[in-house]
Amino acid sequence: MMQTTFLQKRAYILLLLVVFIYSAVNATGSDSYKLWYDKPAAHWNEALPIGNGRLGAMLFGGVKQDHLQLNEETIWSGGPGNNSSKDLYSTMQEIRRLLFAGKYKEAQDLSNKEMPREPEANNNYGMSYQPAGDLWIDFLHEGETVAYRRELDIADALSTVTYRVGEVTYKREYLATAHDQVIMMRVTADRAGSISCNLKLNTPHLIHQQHFIGNRIYVNGTSGDKQNKKGQVKFSIAVEPKVKGGALQAEGEMLRVRQADELTVYIAIGTNFNNYHDLGGDARERADDYLNTALKKSYRKIKSKHVEDYRRYFDRVSLDLGQTVAMNKATDQRVADFHLGNDPQLVSLYFQFGRYLLISSSRPGTQPANLQGIWNDKLSPPWSSKYTVNINTEMNYWPAEVTNLSEMHEPLFAMLEDLSVTGKESAWNYYRARGWNMHHNTDIWRVTGIIDGGFYGMWPMGGAWLSQHIWQHYLFNGDNAFLAKYYPILKGVTQFYVDVLQEEPKHKWLVVAPSMSPENSYQSGVGISAGTTMDNQLVFDVFSNFLEAAHVLQVDEDFMDTVASKLKRLPPMQIGKLGQLQEWMEDWDRADDRHRHISHLYGLYPAAQISPIRHPTLFEAAKKSLVFRGDKSTGWSMGWKVNWWARLLDGNRAYKLIADQLSPAANDGNGEAGGTYANLLDAHPPFQIDGNFGCTAGIAEMLIQSHDGCLHILPALPDQWQNGEVKGLKARGGFIVDIAWKDGKLQKLKVHSRLGGNCRIRIASAKMVDKLAVEKAIGENSNLLYKVPEIKEPISHIGQLAANYTEEFEEYDLPTKKGKTYFLLK
Repeated sequence: MMQTTFLQKRAYILLLLVVFIYSAVNATGSDSYKLWYDKPAAHWNEALPIGNGRLGAMLFGGVKQDHLQLNEETIWSGGPGNNSSKDLYSTMQEIRRLLFAGKYKEAQDLSNKEMPREPEANNNYGMSYQPAGDLWIDFLHEGETVAYRRELDIADALSTVTYRVGEVTYKREYLATAHDQVIMMRVTADRAGSISCNLKLNTPHLIHQQHFIGNRIYVNGTSGDKQNKKGQVKFSIAVEPKVKGGALQAEGEMLRVRQADELTVYIAIGTNFNNYHDLGGDARERADDYLNTALKKSYRKIKSKHVEDYRRYFDRVSLDLGQTVAMNKATDQRVADFHLGNDPQLVSLYFQFGRYLLISSSRPGTQPANLQGIWNDKLSPPWSSKYTVNINTEMNYWPAEVTNLSEMHEPLFAMLEDLSVTGKESAWNYYRARGWNMHHNTDIWRVTGIIDGGFYGMWPMGGAWLSQHIWQHYLFNGDNAFLAKYYPILKGVTQFYVDVLQEEPKHKWLVVAPSMSPENSYQSGVGISAGTTMDNQLVFDVFSNFLEAAHVLQVDEDFMDTVASKLKRLPPMQIGKLGQLQEWMEDWDRADDRHRHISHLYGLYPAAQISPIRHPTLFEAAKKSLVFRGDKSTGWSMGWKVNWWARLLDGNRAYKLIADQLSPAANDGNGEAGGTYANLLDAHPPFQIDGNFGCTAGIAEMLIQSHDGCLHILPALPDQWQNGEVKGLKARGGFIVDIAWKDGKLQKLKVHSRLGGNCRIRIASAKMVDKLAVEKAIGENSNLLYKVPEIKEPISHIGQLAANYTEEFEEYDLPTKKGKTYFLLK
């Protein structure tokens, strides 16, 4: 009898254990997409972001005092005006002379003198993105708090806080609706008359006023001064609560809520900003219009429309890499424990969090996502929270196409339209060139001049890189009307480089001079140079894109001939003495260089100039350069490295970089250690949003690639992802791809063709279980959206570099029709 009882107990315990594990592993649905915590945010890097593209809030979720830190995308210091009026052409000519004479330090000294580190009295180096204000809600709770939970559901773009005080359970819910253009907070309790609190609204801006009209509280202010510009952005924050039951009244500088059953807070922000040169709007009127319109609707109706609007973007893509009991931990603990392994779902969550951030910070009609997206609590944030275009702004938009969020790309294209106007000034005053250009930074006023002086700022390539996004959007979507609309931008940046290229004396190549390999140096304090590898790669893409665009649109035949002749005279890529891809025209690379920028690998990613099949020696040289630089670095640098290792078809090394990034970041805001804060935001440190977007793009790049003349399936699958499924990723040519794999081998492949045309599919033979039910590929891909421009034969200074990549591929051609779906493996 005793033995039977023991066995029954043992069986019962085992059953409970199985049920527990099953429930954890099968915690599907919205739980898979929740960041959650068992305590309020102690500081900004623990607060949770919500946004609608224009408005943003960081949610702290304190029990006795809640805090919503508020942002509106057009509140920037200063006002309209470019920073490139100074005539620097003679200086540029003298720097060129010094560079071509080999007098590099003298060239750098002259650049530093004429373009000092701090701006001259009549100029500026760009303005700062600034916060709007802060809403504080002091709850009159008495007693101990238990069962606290704070979460952000990125599947619905809703945040909640729940807890119990005494016998009462409270719930707060927060959202930022793009449809109704307000931020909302709703407080409920399971016992009537339990909600009592005080609401206070303030701002860190020096110039502001607060007043009430009825139960509506306003803070009206003006943005800050900076360098040679006075603050000119006027803003108005309007907050109005609605209560069910209880009492609401204004008292002193706050709104008092007493013994309410429910509390709903509506928050609207308006500014006088119309565009980069027009501040003629009425901030208060706009805030009132947003608020009055929203107040006519119930919270339930606004919430329903908000979720519907958001999910039409978010639900396009799903990623399942497996689930484990690690999902039962709070998110900050999961980040702390990720190095232990066995939490593949955190990678899926991190991937989708990047998509959530892009939807929340960049919507059609808004400003582009800046260095911090739209979330910032400082009047003088790090790097002014501007648009840094020597990597960071571009990285923000790497996930836009491949993760099926093409609409979120639109604000960047709109900014390019502005820059193609303001950039004419810097193109002429600095270089006597037609077209337009910009340097390594801009802001909401679309400045295009040199910023941060003659070392960091002497990089006239910002327009070359940003304009790649126009061409890439076309390759993914095949929209000729879009191409025609933005063709003048592509032509203008091409005109600039046609005019600005210089013949260097040694090889007679045409090069950009002066310039630099972003932020790096080849001698102590000397970075200024001619013909850097990145510049050559960028100009190659500018010219190639223009030629293809003009061909598609059947325009500018004569200018096409000019561009084609210049293209032939660009320098080839070079393999240096260390077996590396050279960063500069001269072989100045060092094996011990650990610089965060590895700009000469632009040709590997995001460009398509280095291929394991087309250019195996360059492929190996690029890998050597990446190995020399190491792994750990700033958050954005590690995000870029995920993409590079994916392009190098090394899934395990790409995964290591993801693991390095998914490690806890220190909150001191210093150094270049990278990592991730408790709220999953990227650390440079301090916070920069680009690393989030870079990693999201990199995870997608590990699963599909479409830059090298074909659709490559599972190109960089790490050992840790033996089983998984992804749905809805977008490839060039308008192909929407679903993939499932098991034990590292392809199990399902579904392709939906939005445009029609040939879909050439590449997959490693080792990842195949069955042959695809289509013909083997022959010759070049007939789909013009997969055309890969031919680069020059590289020059090697160490003889022939051995190609070590030996994986065999199979390629298939699938002729498709527009709107049809094809199941190649089921």
